[in-house]
Amino acid sequence: MGGQYRITGDKYPRMRRRRRPGRIVVLVVASAAVLGLIGWGTTQLIDVFTGDGGRKASAVGTKADCGSKASPSPSARPLPEPRGITVNVFNATTRSGLAKKTADELKKRGFRIGDVGNAPKEYDKKVKGTGVLLGPTAARDTALSVLGTQLPGAERRTDPARKGAAVDLVIGNAFKELAKKPDADKALAALTRPEPAPTAKKGC
Repeated sequence: MGGQYRITGDKYPRMRRRRRPGRIVVLVVASAAVLGLIGWGTTQLIDVFTGDGGRKASAVGTKADCGSKASPSPSARPLPEPRGITVNVFNATTRSGLAKKTADELKKRGFRIGDVGNAPKEYDKKVKGTGVLLGPTAARDTALSVLGTQLPGAERRTDPARKGAAVDLVIGNAFKELAKKPDADKALAALTRPEPAPTAKKGC
């Protein structure tokens, strides 16, 4: 053969194909993925044997348990017992005998009875509801609340100028009778032992 290149001897030059860069990229990515999986698997095994997995599970469980935890909700002031409350019973209706009858029933239920009779002019024949519970400002959430369990529908009023701890029960036109004793006892128990208020756990 003529030309610049001649073939001599028994060896011939080999013609190699050019490598495609796409195939190399695929191989590199695949290798990286395999190495990543191996590393992740190793980490998981280490966590299992060292106990980290247990701590993680515990942490997840703690977060799942974070919710409302019932805790007591104490009253702002301690409630007095019926025997520590003096009640004046007044009748503002035209029906006779209601004040004494109601006073006797309250006495049976443990209340101390003060004055019994007709209502003063400011209330006489002017109470349309079941009754009015009247007392000093300090009795709003204490003595009046306890007395209110005996007559749930009664209106509660306070008088800042009033002296002493006694409270009044003024019987109104809609009055029929005091609450049934079992119902009154149940209401009093719920008042002295309120349901716990839900509060969030610390650290949640």
